[in-house]
Amino acid sequence: MTTTGDDDFLADSFEAHRGRLRAVAHRMLGSGAEADDAVQEAWVRLSRSAGRGEAEGIANLGGWLTTVVGRVCLDMLRSRRSRAEEPLESWTPVASAVPDPAQDALLADSVGVALLVVLDTLSPAERLAFVLHDLFGVPYEEVAGIVDRTPEAARQLASRGRRRVRGAQEPDVDPVRQRRVVDAFLAAAREGDFDGLLAVLDPDVMARSGAVVTAGATAVARGASGFARLAVVARPALVDGATGLAVLVEGRVERTLAFTFVRDRIALIDVTSDPARLARLEVTLLRSDDDADGV
Repeated sequence: MTTTGDDDFLADSFEAHRGRLRAVAHRMLGSGAEADDAVQEAWVRLSRSAGRGEAEGIANLGGWLTTVVGRVCLDMLRSRRSRAEEPLESWTPVASAVPDPAQDALLADSVGVALLVVLDTLSPAERLAFVLHDLFGVPYEEVAGIVDRTPEAARQLASRGRRRVRGAQEPDVDPVRQRRVVDAFLAAAREGDFDGLLAVLDPDVMARSGAVVTAGATAVARGASGFARLAVVARPALVDGATGLAVLVEGRVERTLAFTFVRDRIALIDVTSDPARLARLEVTLLRSDDDADGV
């Protein structure tokens, strides 16, 4: 049986993770109200575990809570589909019934309503794998445990989700135009041109590097302005088929930036610097004077 002090510690520990859990749930469900329900359910399950004396055995509380929220969201998405209450082809994300500053901050820290609509075209498992891995950096091994698949199957789910998201966001893919946008981004980063960066970034752009997420054109442009030193040794490249950049150090790829575009602006920047992840990427360097469709 827990003491009052134990209860307070558990509540404080949960509150430290609430913001991230709500962000995960919101991107999974597209609804602020449902996201709150999913997070509340995670708290209920944690409290029950504590009541059974099991909470002390949780080595990674953040990972445990993310798994619980992921499973709750997966059940909610599957229930939504089975009831056919909200056709996925026409469903539009909705905010909480009573807006509040936390909801506004969450929306500002997202990739925008447009991506939420695109995400809803995915199957529940694809959506969970894509959101947890691509947007929040959750390892495939952990994603696999949530969807009851192997890590390789989880990787394939995320990959399918990624392709569908890119395809839905890019109905008229023009690699030449994308290449020009990337060239403009690189030139602006090298020169520390803040306005030049804003010109090529979608207002709801998100940059993700591992578990670190930066959202909004101003914040991303500010971060890219500090990229000038590395931008000097960056080369245009195809990163797993996506238009992007590769940073070369002593002839080897030290990191990559893969871009997703919306209306000829950069909407998502996926930065990879982990050697293990880099080794799994297919990186094709482009000559500075190449057109993207000439490779």
